[in-house]
Amino acid sequence: MEITEETGPSGGRYVARLDGVEAEMTYSRASPEMIIIDHTGVPDSLRGKGVGQALALHAVEAARVGGWKIIPLCPFFKAQARRHQDWRDVVV
Repeated sequence: MEITEETGPSGGRYVARLDGVEAEMTYSRASPEMIIIDHTGVPDSLRGKGVGQALALHAVEAARVGGWKIIPLCPFFKAQARRHQDWRDVVV
C-alpha cells in the first residue's frame, strides 16, 4: 500500500492507494505546530484491510517527524488514538 500526502495552503490529506482504490484522511492546519484530523474516508472495497489504521499511523509518524501535535476531530482517528496510548506524545 502506498500512502502519499497532498497539501494546500490550509491543510491537506493523506491518500492510501490499494488495488487501484483510494482512501483518505484529511486535515487542516491550525498552526505551524498543530493539525486537526477531521475526516477519514475508506471505500467499502477496502474495509477490513487495515487501510484506515495505516493512514492513522502515517499521520502520527508525520507529526513526530514534523514536530507538531494532532487534534482528533475525526471519530475514526479519535477511536484509534484511544486504543494507542503510545500516540499520546502527538495526540492532544
